Amino acid sequence: MVSVPALRIEPAAPGDHPRIADLTVATYVGGGLASPGYATELADVAGRAARAELLVVRDHDGRVVGSVALVLEGDFGEVTESDDEAGFRMLVVDPAVQGRGIGAALVQECLARARAAGKRRVVISTGTRMTAAQRLYERLGFVRLPERDWTPVPGVDLLVYAREL
Repeated sequence: MVSVPALRIEPAAPGDHPRIADLTVATYVGGGLASPGYATELADVAGRAARAELLVVRDHDGRVVGSVALVLEGDFGEVTESDDEAGFRMLVVDPAVQGRGIGAALVQECLARARAAGKRRVVISTGTRMTAAQRLYERLGFVRLPERDWTPVPGVDLLVYAREL
């Protein structure tokens, strides 16, 4: 398990879902990173948990301050092309604690779990406006795969990054 001082990363519990939904919608839609039309999918934490390994970061009081959906199997990642690729989606960190390494710790945990599952690569997509996320991914060794960029709906262009394990 990757550790951040005074924080812990662990699987999400169903009781965490409302907090994860609020945090994800507020960060993505409220932060101008996604359209209001995407809020329903962002808020569907139970749906994410059924299709991915949902991880959370808790602060010293046990409050969820970050979350990510790790995709080791299936099509929820939407950018994986083979069984030896994993992905993650909807990485979110509470704005009140951003800049403390929480996002990096979640990504590192995803990489470690993908490696342990026998995956050879982690492939992700990110929005063109998500420049802080792009900097984080590049700092952690992800490289652009522009040939795999895609547009899930008109007006939403996603950039694809990958990290070999």
